[in-house]
Amino acid sequence: MTLLSTFIIWLPFLLNWDSIGHLRFERPLSMLNIYRHWDGPLYILIAKTFYNAREGLLMTSPLGLPANYFPAHFPLYPFLISLGAPLLGYLKSMLVWPVLFAALYASALYFVTEKLKLSRSPLILALVALFFTPRLFIVRSVGGTETMFMFFVLVSAYFFLERRYLPAAILGAFAAFTRSPGILLFFAYGAYFLETWVKKRKLELSWGWILLIPTATLAVFALYYYQTGDFLAYFHSGDNIHLLFPPFQVFDSGASWVATGWLEDVYFLFLFYLLVLFTMYSVPKLRPAFYLVLAFFLAIVSVQHRDIARYSLAMLPFGLIAFDRLFSSRKFLAAMIILLPALYFYTWNFLMTNMAPITEWRPFQ
Repeated sequence: MTLLSTFIIWLPFLLNWDSIGHLRFERPLSMLNIYRHWDGPLYILIAKTFYNAREGLLMTSPLGLPANYFPAHFPLYPFLISLGAPLLGYLKSMLVWPVLFAALYASALYFVTEKLKLSRSPLILALVALFFTPRLFIVRSVGGTETMFMFFVLVSAYFFLERRYLPAAILGAFAAFTRSPGILLFFAYGAYFLETWVKKRKLELSWGWILLIPTATLAVFALYYYQTGDFLAYFHSGDNIHLLFPPFQVFDSGASWVATGWLEDVYFLFLFYLLVLFTMYSVPKLRPAFYLVLAFFLAIVSVQHRDIARYSLAMLPFGLIAFDRLFSSRKFLAAMIILLPALYFYTWNFLMTNMAPITEWRPFQ
């Protein structure tokens, strides 16, 4: 289903259509439109240089970005792009990994909900997960780290719920290698351990494995130091750290990464994930997942960026689990099928925006 639905997204671009239904384009579509979608091309440059500005490619600013901007983006995805490049080339390798991890994410959700008895219909829930939300439908078809991050977070949480702390920490470390919010897993798991200690006054040595998560983040910073000479390069990457206090500063149309007052969807996202948080709290066996959603929720409400829908995706599988009775119901499945054409038109329309200003493709091949 992942491959089929993604192929349909790409089909007008593969066939160079100049229109899709009511959508008309100034020039025929091509896969270059898909390759140009942010932030994929940025990760290709990292895959080729691994943040080393001395090699010259980053200094030429092929995306109009300064060399110090790139450490805002973590290294696991660029590493995978470089692994696939000898066989596929950098552009195709950039697309393969998000699609692969989208399939792994849906498969993991099926496995977790079936194994832990968290869904009435794990297969339907997993299929729904591929098409909900529209923002996920886009990011799993272009270059980006979101599906990788969602997979690592979900599987790490599964192992943690099973009290298998070493694999939970290893998957958490992979999440921390993928995106900077991966460190939130450490705080979430630490909060659960603290609650357990307060209740039982008992420590377990196996809890120490979660230190692998901040160790992974420090390893990324060590890589930055080796390549740039700046251990804190992530924090010196420009206007890329969007966490601000007090919260809810996304509702500021004058902010550079917001620039609009049309933000009703952000309010409803906050409402949805707060309801997820309340639901998780009421289920004792999901208490670790409650702390995980809490950590991400506190971060999300403090983000000043228009794209809250993308930043909050790591919480999405827990939202599907929390409201399984709705999302795995036949009524919801029927509604999604009826709106499937709208989802595709939304996606095709969005794919023609948010594109990197690439006129010379040699640096990305």
